[in-house]
Amino acid sequence: MERERHSVVRIPVLSSRTHLLLLTAWAVLWFLVVEPSGGFSWHYLRTGGELIYNGSSGDGGLNLYARHPELQMGPISFLVAGLFNPFPAEVGQVLAEAFMSALGLIVLVLAGRSAARHFLGTGTNHQRLRRRVLIAGLAFIPMWIEVSVRFAHLDDVLALFFTALAVRYLTRCNAAATGICMALALDSKPTALAFLPLLLALPKERWLRAGLWCAGLVAVAWLPFFVMDVHSFAAAKFTIPNSPASALRWLGGNTPETPDWARPAQAALGLALGSIAVWRGRWAAVVLLGANARILLDPSVYTYYTASVLLGTLLWDVCGQRRLVPLWSWLALVTLYGSVFVVPDDATRGLIRLAFVAVSTAYVLFAPVRDRRDRNAHRSVDRVEGEPVEGPWGPMWDPGRTRPWSH
Repeated sequence: MERERHSVVRIPVLSSRTHLLLLTAWAVLWFLVVEPSGGFSWHYLRTGGELIYNGSSGDGGLNLYARHPELQMGPISFLVAGLFNPFPAEVGQVLAEAFMSALGLIVLVLAGRSAARHFLGTGTNHQRLRRRVLIAGLAFIPMWIEVSVRFAHLDDVLALFFTALAVRYLTRCNAAATGICMALALDSKPTALAFLPLLLALPKERWLRAGLWCAGLVAVAWLPFFVMDVHSFAAAKFTIPNSPASALRWLGGNTPETPDWARPAQAALGLALGSIAVWRGRWAAVVLLGANARILLDPSVYTYYTASVLLGTLLWDVCGQRRLVPLWSWLALVTLYGSVFVVPDDATRGLIRLAFVAVSTAYVLFAPVRDRRDRNAHRSVDRVEGEPVEGPWGPMWDPGRTRPWSH
């Protein structure tokens, strides 16, 4: 009797480094393709870097925002940008772009390790987790290169990097480090305010500590500018043209420039949606929801905005759910970035942005998601290297409260 032969498709096993090597090669390829036309906005950072270190000038130092309200980046961004100014302009720009590109790879490592920590004690298949990071990273890298190389927006890069670092410390239940990283994100770019609900994902008894660290470092970075020159508030009122392709147009914001209510509403919406996500036990959706609020209510439609969304989908795809294919990372890339090249009508592109925000927001807040605690609930916590503390979304493994391993 003949044996039936069934062909079996085997997925290659990924080592702890293979997926990172593949993602690094993918990032280098995109860097080489984009860099010749990159650095679109680097002159803003270079100028701000020169001014913030030039305290003797009336235009620089703590007078920076009063004299140059068009410089909307945070002081940390200018301090870092100034480190590249001693180099010739072209060399400094390329070095900065390479530095920002490398941070994107570190973000992917942070996301993977955050997910591994978050799912600690649930019998997570690390092979599947590496594949999720790899597949999501293939979508994430092109948008990271867009923000870090094509536009060279160091402020966005640093804000997203520090947010990813805050998530890493959040999953380790480290309140002080989480608060510090969120402060650094805000000190790099004020739009990171929408990601603050991440602090609420800590156990309630640690909210105060995280909040004090965050508020203190934000005050240290920003208050000197406003104390030195009250005209620094002019930076908060700076407006930009309202693009015909913005989702804001579909919401009645038809003014030629930024409506007065758009920025406050953007921050309020991001904070509200993020808080609801944490309340529903879906902290991994906070960054996506904050980014959604930005692209929904921002008058501009620069493609680098999508990098914030891709960080949000990355965290959701690897930390918020367990499916092998990170669906939302690729949906975001195709919908928000791909539509720029294939949809010629401005109003239609704005409607697509609006639709993505509506659908993705509804999904991450209300779609059924398997509770990470259901799987292997019988496993003893003695087999985990940390003592669990109860967080709003389940047990959190705190390395500061260790217990002996069982033998």
